[in-house]
Parts: sequence; structure tokens; C-alpha cells
Amino acid sequence: MPTSARALRLGERIRTELADILLRESSDPRFGMITVTEVRVDREFSTANVFVSAVDCDMARQAEILQGLEGAKGFLRSALAARIALRTFPALRFHWDVIPDRAEHIENLIDKLKGT
Repeated sequence: MPTSARALRLGERIRTELADILLRESSDPRFGMITVTEVRVDREFSTANVFVSAVDCDMARQAEILQGLEGAKGFLRSALAARIALRTFPALRFHWDVIPDRAEHIENLIDKLKGT
């Protein structure tokens, strides 16, 4: 069974390669300003949970981006498999990363407190 350290390294490699693919090879305009914030690969390398975020994005836009990523899942997985040599490439699952939104909200609250 692969180690958790190897799963972390693979997750980081998938994150950098996927960000490059979305930036350079994707023609979908929905992917223009998204950021791949984290990729968590399970210990069996069967699933890669991909977390994405974008600046100034409402709920409708978030759903649109996730829908586009789901539609492009096959293309993205095959492009990643061509760049990363694995016996079988993990299935991709896309999630919206709420941490940047929460961090911005907390920063705004702190700024309000400082102002008073």
C-alpha cells in the first residue's frame, strides 16, 4: 500500500499539472480565473479530490465552474495521465474550496474591528 507521504506528493503534482492544463490547454472561458487550491489523493490512489476557488465568485458562478469541470473531467484526467506516469490514474472529484472565502470574511471583520 502506498504511503501517505507519497499520496501528498502525488496530490501536489496533480495540483500543479492541473493548474497548468487549465491555464494553457483549456479553451473553456469558465476556467479563466480559477485557482486549484489543493488536491487530496486517497491512499489507494483511486480518487483525487480537487479543490478550486475563484476571486469574487457568487454561488451561481461557483456552480457553473463546477459543472464545467465535471463536463471536462475526462479530458482533464487523460491530459493528467499523459503528464504523470501511473499504472491507473485516480478519478477526479471537484469541490469548491470555501477557505479563501472564509479567510476574506474574517479579514473584513478584523478590519471593521480595527476601524472602531
